[in-house]
Amino acid sequence: MERKLAAILSADVVGYSRLMGADEDATLEALRLHREIVDALIEAHRGRVFNSAGDSVVAEFPSAVEASLCAVEIQQDIARRNELVPSDERLQFRIGINIGDVVAEGGNLFGDGVNIADRVQKLAEPGGVCVSRNVYDQLTSKVSFKLESMGEHRVKNIASPISVYRILVGDVSKPRSVIKKLAGLVRQPGRIAAIGALLLAVVVSLGVWQWQQRAPVREGFPSLAVLAFQNFSDDPALNSLGRGIAEDLTTAMSRFPGITVLSRNSSFGTDSTHANAGQDLKVDYIVEGSVQKKGDGLGINAQLIDVHTDAHIWAERYQGSEASALQNTAIGRIANALASEGGAIRKYEYKRTEGKAKADFSEYDYFLSGHEIIARFPTIEEHDRAGAIWREGLEKFPTSALLRVSLGWYHFFRPWNFSTDKGAADYRRAGELARGALAEQNTSPRVQWSGRKLMAYIHWLEDNFERAVADAEAAVALAPYDADTLSFLSRVQAASGNTARALEWVEESVRSDPTVQRNTRILAWIYYLTGEYEKSVEAAKRHQELSRVFGDDASFYMVASYVRLGRLEDARMALKQALEPEPQWTQLNERNSHLERPYKDSAVFERQLADLAAAGLPELPFGYDGGSKDRLNSEEIKAMMFGHTLRAKDMRSGSSFTDVVASDGTIQSLGTFGQDTATIQYLGNSLICYRWKDAGPNCAAIFRSRNETSKSAGVFIFVDAWGEYRYSVEK
Repeated sequence: MERKLAAILSADVVGYSRLMGADEDATLEALRLHREIVDALIEAHRGRVFNSAGDSVVAEFPSAVEASLCAVEIQQDIARRNELVPSDERLQFRIGINIGDVVAEGGNLFGDGVNIADRVQKLAEPGGVCVSRNVYDQLTSKVSFKLESMGEHRVKNIASPISVYRILVGDVSKPRSVIKKLAGLVRQPGRIAAIGALLLAVVVSLGVWQWQQRAPVREGFPSLAVLAFQNFSDDPALNSLGRGIAEDLTTAMSRFPGITVLSRNSSFGTDSTHANAGQDLKVDYIVEGSVQKKGDGLGINAQLIDVHTDAHIWAERYQGSEASALQNTAIGRIANALASEGGAIRKYEYKRTEGKAKADFSEYDYFLSGHEIIARFPTIEEHDRAGAIWREGLEKFPTSALLRVSLGWYHFFRPWNFSTDKGAADYRRAGELARGALAEQNTSPRVQWSGRKLMAYIHWLEDNFERAVADAEAAVALAPYDADTLSFLSRVQAASGNTARALEWVEESVRSDPTVQRNTRILAWIYYLTGEYEKSVEAAKRHQELSRVFGDDASFYMVASYVRLGRLEDARMALKQALEPEPQWTQLNERNSHLERPYKDSAVFERQLADLAAAGLPELPFGYDGGSKDRLNSEEIKAMMFGHTLRAKDMRSGSSFTDVVASDGTIQSLGTFGQDTATIQYLGNSLICYRWKDAGPNCAAIFRSRNETSKSAGVFIFVDAWGEYRYSVEK
């Protein structure tokens, strides 16, 4: 046996078992074609595959740089190939890279260096690449692509937490390198199967270059025309099907607020084979396609074309056995794939601002520039950069309702996605901006939709369920085919007690776009609320399979559903797994979450909390015993706090602050963090919960000091979800 240091790349297919179950022959053939690409790129980067079992590939490389460049090219090439494959048939890889000590034996490699690469791979998104900290250190200043931190993670069978970074794969795209790879493949026997995918990459890359050279000046959102789908078979009955598809698609896409769609009366008379069809219609994009017989079934092909460059931006194929069902499925999926916030048109539009001087930015350019960052689910630093772009845009275009509501979303997502310490202040600012945007005269449907969507959540957080539901309904009415809007706002309906409406929206979202991962989480929640506990468990498991996340709310609905089913051992095991990412999560965290994102009927939350407690979720963090004789009951908390001035010290950071508590429980707090005020939300069950004006809700238990000297001196210990604080009564 030989020990050495090696850069290890671990790749695995996402959802391989599901794909095999759906169509084993097609999946095996697709895997073979993907492996042609993967193996060729590994070889081109001086790598060696030493383990390849089923859908996984493990390879060693001479350096972290070679391994990372190879991983990025693999994901980009496979993504380009997948553009022509139906979304539910796509093979996608997760890739993880690590440098570590390995043991070589008989051509194989073993050890933590390999194991950590595998664990890092499991943290990657489908189509993504994650690397460990030691790889990140090697890449600094040596590669052109960007990386962002994902924080520390505890992973199976590795003693210490590992720092993980995500490569922003979409930031790198160079036609020149694709052409070189194509030439290399042509010279290699057995590589012909990969050439079609790489040719597509060349076309897409050249299309982007053409767009940058020839795109006309446009100040606002794009326009589009849907042409009648052509009949590519001998059956004349399919002529009417082609026109019906185009008519329904025109209707569906016209209901997406971020795009202007030409009426069917204007576009249907245009010959889709005419070279200048889109230019004659004076639109930016055209959607065209065909219908044809496929054996005993039917096929629908659709594609999106940039009118100004003739670049083919997107293409998809849909197959089925019954015309009406196929048409209904294809319409929703095409519309979402093209016109949604994360659709092909928006992603293509992002390129408008590449290389453009800020001095030349239009209002729409500022919108795109910030939205492109937000859409990537960035780090908080990148998120703040998007906010800065929109603020700058508002300074230049102070009456812009579009930029005002966009900045509102920036403030909303700061605490929603990053748990910032001034969450309530951000939510309040988000509401102010959205209300201001909606108050503008003659606002566009895009602003109305975005503003209503945001206000649905703001009113929910403000406990105004009637207004929240009204805004949610208004937003869906403005974008009834948008899968993400239906999914996102179904939460408002569920929290308001309208579970049937919530389920209706989620099911419609799934039909329109099965790739919205949030839906499985929401289904786990809805089925728990409706008492369909087996379905809740299955939805949560499906979410874990798709997302590889085991510590979010879907996992807790699984735990609670197991309790309701009487399967306590399963509940305890599921809870143990759910707590691995955040082992200090307790009932206090759950109470804070409920106060921030409440149920209309608080009894629903109390039932949910009782179920989690039955599975073993601790009431308090840091090992505190909720039943201790030193714990203050509700009356003792009131007597100790109300009407007193309290000196406090954070037992971890050492920072000090003062709380002045009025006789009604209102607090004025002043410390190194600044100042904040709070009103009491709940006092009972030996707990006190406050709503801080800027920081948001927080619940705590209070104990007499364990130290006898401190106890006699009137020292108390506050315990909340985030820390421990030493309090003494000053007066």
